[in-house]
Amino acid sequence: MLHFVQKTLYPAADYPGLQFLEEIEMGSVGKKRSEIAKGNETLGRSQPSVRVSLVGALSDGEIQTESLRACEIATNYNSDLGSVLRLFADLQALGMVTLQGHGSAVIRSRIPKEMQEAYEIRAALEEIGGRSAAKALAGNTQELRLELDAMRAAARDLDLDACVEHDVTFHRHILRASRNDLLLKMWDTLAFDLRLRAVISKLSGDLSAVVESHQPIVDMLGGGHGSEAGVLLRNHSETFLRFLQKAERDSRLQSELELAANIQQALVPERTPSIPGLNCQIFYKPTHAVGGDYYDILPFPDGRWGIAIGDVSGKGIGAALLMASLQASLRAQIQHSLSDVARLINNVNRLAYESLPEDFYATLFYAEYHPETRKLTYVNAGHQPPIVLRQTNGSCHVHELDASGPPVGMFADSHHPATSFQLEASDYLVAYTDGITETQTADYEFWGHQRLANLLCSSRNTPANGSANSG
Repeated sequence: MLHFVQKTLYPAADYPGLQFLEEIEMGSVGKKRSEIAKGNETLGRSQPSVRVSLVGALSDGEIQTESLRACEIATNYNSDLGSVLRLFADLQALGMVTLQGHGSAVIRSRIPKEMQEAYEIRAALEEIGGRSAAKALAGNTQELRLELDAMRAAARDLDLDACVEHDVTFHRHILRASRNDLLLKMWDTLAFDLRLRAVISKLSGDLSAVVESHQPIVDMLGGGHGSEAGVLLRNHSETFLRFLQKAERDSRLQSELELAANIQQALVPERTPSIPGLNCQIFYKPTHAVGGDYYDILPFPDGRWGIAIGDVSGKGIGAALLMASLQASLRAQIQHSLSDVARLINNVNRLAYESLPEDFYATLFYAEYHPETRKLTYVNAGHQPPIVLRQTNGSCHVHELDASGPPVGMFADSHHPATSFQLEASDYLVAYTDGITETQTADYEFWGHQRLANLLCSSRNTPANGSANSG
């Protein structure tokens, strides 16, 4: 948060309508950038400009506000107001902000397509520049080598501001050596210092490779090989473009995965239901952002409760979509108020077989619980057998609700007979997916069903919700 006291106005002829804030308390972003600048001085690297530093703060999420004020930026970054206003104009040209009156700008998201098109133009400009610069730089690449060493040091420290500054200086040195003023002017017009800083944080995993791709360029220019240097410079820009395109794809995929995870989370019960006579607790954590695990607890008008747990074959978004289809099929059948559990699951199997892609299936345990009688009527379609723990004569006995038919969706005419189990007041019922039993131990062995049963018996006296006062 920036705190300020309004003092005077700049003359309208210089900056129309712009209020100058004489006293501003420096915020966290300015402090952080100052610390980086001190580190650069210690390492012998150049201090990042306000242009690069501000774009870095925007791109790295250090600025949380929706708008920028030129006077605050000028104070925070120890810059003059005119330079900041020109920077705002450049940022608007790049689609990163929208200018408003009184020296303010609203932050916008960048347009990836336009950013990528600029790098296609850069590739062509630098190929021409490299061919022309080789004569002047033959045997005279000391400045390029110094900039490359500074880039390497900045990349090691993940100092993205400094890395961008030295990268830009490296390439501008080549273009100046080409003695083609128009070429350099066109390159500068595209504001590659801002463009590079806006996207470089997406390439942190590939940053070392991007930096090292400069070395062959130095070698070819030092040897006076203009054609080869031009090709390498073009390849450098095109390689960076491919890294950028990959980062954009990964970013979109991550956003889609997060959306899918939120949707999947909304499909399962948000809270542990209160079932008469039972103390319930649910734990759900997918191995990946989304997956094919499924559970549901559904009340019936007559007091029964439907309890389902399943696992769709496959991983990721595909499995999550199939899980949603399975849930819809099961709920659709329950709406018919079928009292025959076996018939209900046989209908779900038929729907799954017709809708699931070939070679996909789902294991499913479905039970109906009657609170008045504690009777559990269930069908286990190929799922990991739920465990019932019962204390008898001081010993823990394990009862398994084994599978009575194949997974749903595997065969068109599968039959799944129902079985009943009489629960007692002190019994524990634990249903789970193979994410638990197929977890590997330190010796690369599956955790397994027996280890799970032993663990449950040893902790049987712990209430379902972990509270010592639980009923």
